[in-house]
Amino acid sequence: MADQQGEPGDRNPEDEFRDMLRELLSGAGGIDPTSLAGAAGLPNDPASVAALFGQLQQAMNRSGDGIDWSVATRQGEERAATGQTQISDADRARFDQAFQVASLWLDEAVDFSAPQQTPEVITRRAWVAATMPIWTQLAEPVALSISDALTRVMLEQAPEEMRGMIENASKMLRGIGGALFAMQLGQVVGQLSTEVVSGGDIGIPLLDDSRAAILPQNAAVFGEGLDIPADQVELYLAVRELAHARLFRHARWLRLHLITAITAFARGIDIDTERLEELAEGFDPSNTDELRQAVVGGTLIRPKSEAQQAALGRLETMLALVEGWVDQVTADATGRLPRTDAIAESIRRRRASGGPAESAFATLVGLELRPRRLRDAATMWRAVTEAVGVEARDALWAHPDLLPTSADLDDPSALVARLTGTDTAENEADDEFDQALEQLLRGETPAGPGEDGETPAS
Repeated sequence: MADQQGEPGDRNPEDEFRDMLRELLSGAGGIDPTSLAGAAGLPNDPASVAALFGQLQQAMNRSGDGIDWSVATRQGEERAATGQTQISDADRARFDQAFQVASLWLDEAVDFSAPQQTPEVITRRAWVAATMPIWTQLAEPVALSISDALTRVMLEQAPEEMRGMIENASKMLRGIGGALFAMQLGQVVGQLSTEVVSGGDIGIPLLDDSRAAILPQNAAVFGEGLDIPADQVELYLAVRELAHARLFRHARWLRLHLITAITAFARGIDIDTERLEELAEGFDPSNTDELRQAVVGGTLIRPKSEAQQAALGRLETMLALVEGWVDQVTADATGRLPRTDAIAESIRRRRASGGPAESAFATLVGLELRPRRLRDAATMWRAVTEAVGVEARDALWAHPDLLPTSADLDDPSALVARLTGTDTAENEADDEFDQALEQLLRGETPAGPGEDGETPAS
């Protein structure tokens, strides 16, 4: 009688490969479980190792092509569950009052009405859960690219007799690679939750429907060392967050515009397969740190192409316009506070040093969302406000074609001239001068005001 499990040659190649992976991951194949947990960015403890193998087991059994991002949410929430786990009544009451005052002040500084949604006060863990859908949308193109590239490298380097097995198990490999990437994302977003102070802190609205939200625990950390009363810092942050929410609530096209641009940039990323091959050739199962550093440090991503550089320039201009507008509006709305300059400078230093978003985007999608021309944008918005007022300034957000360009950040005077109509008068004067000069060159007498310019008959 034949063995119930069948002869080895009769087994499905994918089942054989799955069993081989299980053997490797069990430690019998030489891979140290704690080292593999480190490669996924997890702490070196039994619970984390158990969670890792549970996720990899699910990944091996998944039938779909996509990545199971739920592991990213779980990892992020676990890392974020430090310190304040619930919002106290005192915190909620204090920030509710700050939001009310901030809304009144903004009514005088912007032409956008307040959103109907009530601003929220949330914990770090709640922030992770609320923002993870956007993080996964932005990170998925790169995660799939790395997983597919890794499968190709393994296929190319495998012995001839194993290539069919690996090719049949490509979905499984993609799932395992995606699970490891998702765990890394969860760790990064979990760390990010300890740094952001509000929903719009990174420049793009991560919360659905452009909701306004503040994380009291992080706001308190931000205010430490400023030597400014906490209620003034909280009020300033409330104004910034509401200004950001009002902008994206009014210019509904803006959120999709930014996210689409970032996702398109991520899809254009090219994975360095030569670097992957080097890692595969020198891979040490007992020391996975080099592999983790390659994924986390972004060294698997090739330098940006010319098209990506151009796209990045446009994206940075848009981010600078958003942040510059928020900075300028916040400065106008908080003029009653005595130490606004000090708070604003602290935010600028925080942003210049990388800000809370830089490590996340730079390592996951090879993109730094640092608005490098922020000061230029703030100066430009100030010039526009002084020239045409709040209503005309904010009307520029009605459509992307109306927004200032990178050239306007270089020299706002041309934009101001267009908005005030002085460029039309200057163009008319130039036309009259050119016409008079042309008449002189023809030997005619230039026409004076109200004259037709014809030379009298002799």
